[in-house]
Amino acid sequence: MTDWLPEWGNRPKKLVQPFWWPPDLVLRQATSAVYLGVLSHWRHLTGWMLNDGFRCLPGAAGARGMGCIGFPSHPVWEMTRACNLNCIHCHVSGSTTGSELTTGEAKHLLDELAGVREFRMMAFTGGEPLLRSDLYELLAYSRALGFTNTIATNATLVDDRVAERLRDCGTVIAAVSLDGNPETHDMVRNTPGAFAATVKGMQALRRAGIVLHINITVMEHNVSQMDWLMARADSLGASLILVYQLVPVGRGLAIKEAALDKKANEWLVRFLNQSQARTRGIIEPVAGPQYWPFLLKKSGISAGPLFSLAKQVFHGCAAGRGFVYIKPDGQVWPCPFIPVSCGDLHQAAFSDIWATAPVLKNLRARQRLKGSCGECTYQSLCGGCRGRAWVASGDYLAEDPACFINSMDDR
Repeated sequence: MTDWLPEWGNRPKKLVQPFWWPPDLVLRQATSAVYLGVLSHWRHLTGWMLNDGFRCLPGAAGARGMGCIGFPSHPVWEMTRACNLNCIHCHVSGSTTGSELTTGEAKHLLDELAGVREFRMMAFTGGEPLLRSDLYELLAYSRALGFTNTIATNATLVDDRVAERLRDCGTVIAAVSLDGNPETHDMVRNTPGAFAATVKGMQALRRAGIVLHINITVMEHNVSQMDWLMARADSLGASLILVYQLVPVGRGLAIKEAALDKKANEWLVRFLNQSQARTRGIIEPVAGPQYWPFLLKKSGISAGPLFSLAKQVFHGCAAGRGFVYIKPDGQVWPCPFIPVSCGDLHQAAFSDIWATAPVLKNLRARQRLKGSCGECTYQSLCGGCRGRAWVASGDYLAEDPACFINSMDDR
């Protein structure tokens, strides 16, 4: 297909700076990957940097290092609640009804986001984005503005034709969830055959030249399958592996007992560190910002130049501190796991919300954190999971109840 169809109207002017400018952003991204690789004794670091690392650069556009949900800074738009699956842990309601931005409103939103200087990458999620009839038009509009596009999809609707259209509309990375062996994945998805369809979709995405990014949500239902999952992600050719912890919001409230506690959080962080040493893709935690202080503490780094470097490239929880989440109805949240509105796009410009919302200002000022998170040596590069704090206490500035850093030994 051509990169712009006449029925889409006027093509917008490019407003977003390229991913490689200024060059120090790319340097910080490379430094964060190398530092992580050294701390975790990653045997595939050089190969990943030379192959996957270069391919991932457009998708990391605007990143200042590593943080929760990948890195800051980037916006994520939940473009629809509609989904063809019914996952037990989803933070989205999964309803096919409810207000969503129209095509025109969505283009206006993209225009506004393009005006935020630090944003270079646009992430489209849902629900299932492929259920929006205007998806390709909006992806093409985003690319025309200068964004590099990433998409989160369950991949069950992806075949070679769909994957090629996504690529042609500027999609550089596709994030696909895989939450266990075939039986467990289908149970989590509430859909028989979902695992097989997801794997076929992943393979189509890779054939189209789109970087494969696999999401894993760890909970009591699948924690015993983590070795299998990491090996499967490798065999599927994942360049990026984001390991989420279940934060019980949305539909996940019904299975809140499956969320990991402090002991299980520590086990998972140690497991990820050990897995990184042998896994081909780069692993990053979500809702587990203790990973970065753990790497430093076990290496005896708590001060000096190496600690200062870590504070420059590891950012921990990114909620509202570069990462922002836009709901289908135009509500702006700091994170999908913090259901607190920072503003409504029907009532205020995004730039005003981004600059002045009290919730975002609070999250950007880590000295306002409470309890152990407010006193921690590693506050600047961790910050605790703000979503988990919210679920436990109703206060997004409270201490992270699953943090183990100050009680861990240095094994």
